[in-house]
Amino acid sequence: MGAWIQATSDGAIVVVKVCPRAGKTEVAGLDPEWIRIRIQAPPVDGKANIELVSYFSKVFDVPKRAVEIMTGETGRLKRVRLYGVSPEQCEALLVGGR
Repeated sequence: MGAWIQATSDGAIVVVKVCPRAGKTEVAGLDPEWIRIRIQAPPVDGKANIELVSYFSKVFDVPKRAVEIMTGETGRLKRVRLYGVSPEQCEALLVGGR
C-alpha cells in the first residue's frame, strides 16, 4: 500500500493531487505520495472540491458527509478523510483496475 493512503480508526485518509477543468472526473495516475484525480469542475468558488467529494461519494458508495477535505481546500494537493472506507477498499476501488 502506498504512502498516499493512511489508515484511521474509522476509515482512511487519502492524499490527492487534483487537476481541475478536465474533460471528465476520473483517476489519472498514481505517485508514491499521492493519487492524481482529474476533476471536470473549475477551481472557482469551491466547485472542484464539491466535485471531488461527489466523485468519492459515488466511487466508495458512501454519503457525501462521509467524505471530508481535511487540508488543501484552496490548493491542488489535498488530504481527504473517508469515513467507513478501509485503506484496502481505497486502493482496490481507485487503482485496482489500473
